[in-house]
Amino acid sequence: MRFAILLPTLAVLAAAAAPAVHAQAPAWPAKTVKIVVAFTAGGTTDIMARTVAQRLSERYKQSFVIENKPGAGGNIGTELVAKSAPDGYTFIMNSVGPIAVNPSLFKKLPHDPINDLVPVVQVSDVPNVLLVHPSLGVKSVEGLVAYGKANPGKLNYASTGVGTSSHLSSFMLASRGGFEATHVPYKGAEALKDLLTGRVQFMFATIPSVIGHIKAGSLVAIGVSSVKRSRSMPEVPTIAESGFPGFEAGSWFGLFAPKGTSPAIIAELNKSVNEVIADRAIETKMVEEGADPVGGSPEKFAAFVRAEHEKWRAVVKASGASVD
Repeated sequence: MRFAILLPTLAVLAAAAAPAVHAQAPAWPAKTVKIVVAFTAGGTTDIMARTVAQRLSERYKQSFVIENKPGAGGNIGTELVAKSAPDGYTFIMNSVGPIAVNPSLFKKLPHDPINDLVPVVQVSDVPNVLLVHPSLGVKSVEGLVAYGKANPGKLNYASTGVGTSSHLSSFMLASRGGFEATHVPYKGAEALKDLLTGRVQFMFATIPSVIGHIKAGSLVAIGVSSVKRSRSMPEVPTIAESGFPGFEAGSWFGLFAPKGTSPAIIAELNKSVNEVIADRAIETKMVEEGADPVGGSPEKFAAFVRAEHEKWRAVVKASGASVD
């Protein structure tokens, strides 16, 4: 009889203790969260990261700090996060190059961005804009293709490096357009300097990095590489509607976590970032800078990343681009 009385008593005690144990579990984030950027400060990836991090810091009353780890086409910062502890305090704001292009471009990578990182949320889509120097006298994609065909070997295009989206976008256009153009790779922003002086005739670049030059008239925007027109430059037609159906070669940016990070933390961060980029002030700022906010679930972003990986693998193979 005493044993029968004891069981309910223990059950009551256990039930009373359960909320206390749950209440002691630390809420995330309980300390500073690091967001790595695999490129230099001031670039598009850095701008996206800082815009989001500031609002997350305000939201959680914890610091979300940006740590720039540039080098090797984004591989250094990406590897750092891929090999970080999956404790919910290290993430990376990454882009199409390190995630979808580099696995096919680099012969030996010490990490696998597709399997070593977990997609959290796509923050934005940033179309590449096709630019020409005003001296070329070209006002449209059709005009550039016609010029290239009429003047074989006279067109040079700049890129921010072998295998970057700026390189592969131009390669795709020249291949589909049936004209010859010489690739001149640069280190990062140096490419823009020679385009501005007219040493090279055309280039694909992310809108935020060149929107000032377009507004000033020092460069002419003749097309964007996204499926839909950019919200920041709606007057510029897409490459697809300029005679190249299905042409899509834009840049995109999103948050990733090390594999093994708690699904609950990923869900929490996904929810918060979706709310941040839906805020009217943030949305307006991003559009003005040339980025189209995206958002969505981790699953949607993961499917998008896998599709991008397959698409760029085919393009890299066709281009013959390779980095040892």
